[in-house]
Order: sequence, then structure tokens, then C-alpha cells
Amino acid sequence: MAVLAGMAVFVTLGLWQAGKGNRLEAELSQRQQRQHLGPVQIGAALVEPEALRDAPIRVMGRYEPQGQFFLDNRQLDGQPGLNVMTPLRIDGGQTRILVNRGWIGWPHGRGELPQADVPPDSVVVTGLAFVPSSNKFFLMPQPAQADSKLRLRLDLAALSQQAGYPLQPVVLLQNPGDAPDALVRRWDPPQDRVAQHRGYAFQWFGMALALLVFYLMAVFRRRRTA
Repeated sequence: MAVLAGMAVFVTLGLWQAGKGNRLEAELSQRQQRQHLGPVQIGAALVEPEALRDAPIRVMGRYEPQGQFFLDNRQLDGQPGLNVMTPLRIDGGQTRILVNRGWIGWPHGRGELPQADVPPDSVVVTGLAFVPSSNKFFLMPQPAQADSKLRLRLDLAALSQQAGYPLQPVVLLQNPGDAPDALVRRWDPPQDRVAQHRGYAFQWFGMALALLVFYLMAVFRRRRTA
């Protein structure tokens, strides 16, 4: 029973890693295919998030710096940093879309948030439509204040309720080179992560097989000595 339980754990972990690799490969393929279709214009009407997942999008409007906040724990090349999240009021209505304007370093620690200037004029922003996960992680603390400037995760429904205006159910990951600022924008996951996840899956499956072989050898030796 212990061997079966151990094998079940190893196989489950292997399937989990293999699934992550397959999903990542499908995401990369979908992004590449949709890049050839051109950007979808986003207006004030709320969109269907799954229909736009990973699609190139384009929106016109004006940033609202008073609603800007930062996503915590976003390292880049081993350096601590944050993602700059700024709501943009879409032309023609009251709907906003949250724009991930990129990564900014955080060298001074938690005592001082970095400064990320916001363009004051009307802008045209292009990028990828990102659908945040709705899964809630066990024991992850949630910000208690509606106007928190530092958040751990994105909950668009909660943000819309707190702010009191309609919010598009997708986040715009702003294109590199879309704005003349110093923010870093790297959205495509590295290709080698697919092979990495599959390598982990192979290791877990190998451990399950090794456990089975070890058990069979132990049984065989016991019978020979009986």
C-alpha cells in the first residue's frame, strides 16, 4: 500500500508538470497565431474574456494616475521589482481597462514605493489581452484597503466593485516599445520553460518507475530467501 501511495503521488506530480508544459506550449502557439490577425479594438462595451485570451488588442483613452497601483513580488533577472498597473478610461464611456505598463525595479525596499510617471494626455495603447486567474491560494493574504497601492494578485471583479465603475475583464499587457518610458515589458514565457516542465514530469515518472522496480526486486529477493 505504501508503494502504491508513493507511486500515485509521483505520477500525479508528473501529470501536473506535463500538463503545465502542454498548456504553456498551447499558449505560445495561440499567441503566435493571433499575432497575424491584427489587434482587436476594445471599446466601452464589456468583452468576453476567453474570446480574447492572448489576443492582440488596442484601446484609446486616458490614464487615471490616482488609481495606479503595483503588483508585488515580480522579479526580473534576479532583481526585485513590481509591475505597474494603471487604469485607463476608455473613450466613449465610463468603462476602464487595467493596463500592465511593465516592470519597474524596487531597489529601496518596502519602505518606499518606486515612482512611475503616467502620461497625462489621451493615448492609444496596444498589447496582449491577459485573463488573470480567479483561483485563490491558501493562506495568501489579501489587501484590506480598497485603495491599496501594493497588491499581491489581481481580482478584476473586486477591483471594479471597489472603484465603482465597470472594468474590462481582461488586463492589457502593453507592448514593448509602445511608450517612451523605462519600464520593462517581457510577456512571452521563454520557450525553454516547456522543456523544463516536461523534464520535471519525466523525473517524477522516473521516480514512480524506480519505486516499482525497487519493490519488485525486494519481493523477488524475499521469495528467494524464503
